[in-house]
Amino acid sequence: MRMRRVTDDIYWLGAIDWDRRLFDGFVPLPDGTSYNCYLVRGSEKTALIDTVDPSRWDELRSNLREVPNLDYVVINHVEQDHSGSLPFVLDRYPNAKVLCTAKARSMLVEHLAIDAERVMTVEDGKTVSLGSKTLRFIFTPWVHWPETMCTYVEEDRGLFSCDMFAAHLASSDLFAGGRECVIEEAKRYYAEIMMPFASQIARHLEKLSRLEIKWIATSHGPVYDQPAAIMAAYRDWAVGGPKNLVLLLSISMHGSTQKMVEHLVGELVHRGVDVQPFDMSSADIGKVMTALADAATLVIATPTVLGGPHPNIASAAFTVNQLKPKTKYLAIIGSYGWGGHAVDQLKQLMSGVKAEMLDPVLCRGLPADADYAALSALADTIAARHRELDAKGA
Repeated sequence: MRMRRVTDDIYWLGAIDWDRRLFDGFVPLPDGTSYNCYLVRGSEKTALIDTVDPSRWDELRSNLREVPNLDYVVINHVEQDHSGSLPFVLDRYPNAKVLCTAKARSMLVEHLAIDAERVMTVEDGKTVSLGSKTLRFIFTPWVHWPETMCTYVEEDRGLFSCDMFAAHLASSDLFAGGRECVIEEAKRYYAEIMMPFASQIARHLEKLSRLEIKWIATSHGPVYDQPAAIMAAYRDWAVGGPKNLVLLLSISMHGSTQKMVEHLVGELVHRGVDVQPFDMSSADIGKVMTALADAATLVIATPTVLGGPHPNIASAAFTVNQLKPKTKYLAIIGSYGWGGHAVDQLKQLMSGVKAEMLDPVLCRGLPADADYAALSALADTIAARHRELDAKGA
């Protein structure tokens, strides 16, 4: 796609990947993605903000034919979907210098074999003049790597935020406008990679709130020309409390666990608790993680396989542990044939989740009346805990 104008002397020249359906070998991309980089032309110098995934270098190279000279390449984040084409760019522009954080400098050398002599480190809050344009660098470590930063164009009040506020979305629209679908995709993106760093993101949001921001140009997805909406959404996801929602992850082999799930869902709904169930034999893990960003309670329902939880459930529990959600309560239900340690193993897999573990409900074979009563009691407990959270404003 050709170079596209964001505002005066600032252009998008990335690549749209309509057909990519998996990211990092793990995260589904139902709507594709884009790899965004931007050209900033000042009266004296020109800077490229990030690059594209190396698989899309040909598209960036085509657009760079309209750029005879490049003074700087700003690398906000070293991960290869942003920096991977940097070696090609530097070959094309032998006099260009790379601008990045000190941590990014060493990582560029390690990950991409960039000549360290071509890299200039910048400091938090400092500026570089392009003549009529001024770039200010704002450090945002752990969004979602330790070397990350944003770049702010002072004259245009525009923010190049890289992965922060990004959305995996292939779209012919350059600007997000007021489309809710962009916010939903950004929430999915936040849940997939940003959620473990919510406390750091909260501090960065406070830092950015001191800037006047007219637009936000991210590394994936369209440009936010109405940035207040995405910034408010990020504050809710990173700082706000969990919602009156139970995320229920389940799998059933012979029907016993499924009967327990169906009963618990009905009891929770009857008590005014929202429930979002996922069958982990086929669930979109991105949707699971998006729901996890809101859920006050996580319920895991598993049969026992070779003495432990079903492998799909164990994988989901491991992912939950890595994401460190703001979930307040955990519960485990399920069935077994002769015994096992599913509960103990799941507790160990989720030991990093700072949540109260509610009493498990397990049955041998098909659930009996006493098991259904225990599930109803669990629904009572969850509903009461959610009311307490609501009363506290958590």
